[in-house]
Amino acid sequence: MPVFAYKGVDGRGRTVSGAKDADSPKVLRALLRREGILVTDVAEARAGTAAVAGQGKGLRREVHFGKMFERIKRTEVAAFTRQLSTLLKAGIPLAEALGALFEQIENDKLKTTVGDVRMRVNEGSSLADSLSRHGTVFEDLYVSMVRAGEAAGNLDQVLSRLADFLEAQAKLKNRVLSALAYPAVMVVVSVAVMSVLMVAVVPQITQLFEDAETSLPWNTEMLIWVSHVIGAYWYAWLALLPLAIYGLIKWTRSAKGRPRWDRIKLRAVLFGPLVRQIAVGRFARTLGTMLSSGVPLLKALDISKDILENVVLVKVIEAAREQIQQGESIAVALRKSGEFPPVVTHMIAVGERSGQLEEMLGNVATAYEAEVEMKLGRLTSLLEPLIIVVMGGTVAFIVFSILMPIMQMNTLVQ
Repeated sequence: MPVFAYKGVDGRGRTVSGAKDADSPKVLRALLRREGILVTDVAEARAGTAAVAGQGKGLRREVHFGKMFERIKRTEVAAFTRQLSTLLKAGIPLAEALGALFEQIENDKLKTTVGDVRMRVNEGSSLADSLSRHGTVFEDLYVSMVRAGEAAGNLDQVLSRLADFLEAQAKLKNRVLSALAYPAVMVVVSVAVMSVLMVAVVPQITQLFEDAETSLPWNTEMLIWVSHVIGAYWYAWLALLPLAIYGLIKWTRSAKGRPRWDRIKLRAVLFGPLVRQIAVGRFARTLGTMLSSGVPLLKALDISKDILENVVLVKVIEAAREQIQQGESIAVALRKSGEFPPVVTHMIAVGERSGQLEEMLGNVATAYEAEVEMKLGRLTSLLEPLIIVVMGGTVAFIVFSILMPIMQMNTLVQ
């Protein structure tokens, strides 16, 4: 059944818009009329794009503009997956379950996507093939697990594992962002305060020393020079800062810069171990989830390596995949790289010998996620006083550099 985006006026005269499935625009108008909505424009909607192939150019522009800024959150996909799994476990047919979920989804973009998936399933396509047409919403990992679930006849169980996986990834991401948010705000505020001091306050005070024509201590001379450089060329700094950030981002995404940047992240003193643990934990969780859902090992490795988001570790997985294809065990292939912690390769080796590789990978992921959370707490508690000490030291240097000449001038006057 096609999905239509509509625009209309309700009983109170307010403009309303949304998406709804119907056999035709005429049927849609009749359905909405029963709800007290007078349809003024309607167009058939296609998932992932603006409304197309329909009537009303004004509606087409409005839907496209709205979806430019609309995004589908991972938590929304996880909730949809969980609900679909529950409905399938209850014995509801797939197409009917998709229709029920379509009616209650609030995100217009996700609603249109699910409507398109439902329409293709009704036309005879498999769920995996229908989902694969929306790669920005349902990633390769999602589609591969659904395809394996359909082939094994345990789609409801696979969807439940997928929902657990997506929820765990969202929680981990939120923990990382929450832990780093406060230090980041403190850094921004500190830089702003120091900039105001150097540009507006220090020049007015140091002007007194220049008028007095007395010899100044080295720290005061340095303070005056820094204040002059920042204050006199503030427009240049404002222009150079975004250019420097853009250049750094460009370099980290280039073919030469990306491997070096990823290696720097893994070798960083404070953040390196944390970055490695996050990547290894995500890899273990992804690989274990896919293997338990029936995805073949080599296919699971191909998809899981993209979860790492680190070129250095991705190359390790690619090399390990070739060795595994030649008959090597996963643990030995990963141990040769030296990039995976020994405890991880040992647990994987135990899982391979016992035939419980999926469970062991899940244990690795759980342990690393707990350790990441603990280290994030420690890192946050370390960064906060460190930022305060640096800011306090900078302010103390400014105050000391200003007071020393004043004290010297008072001594000369006496």
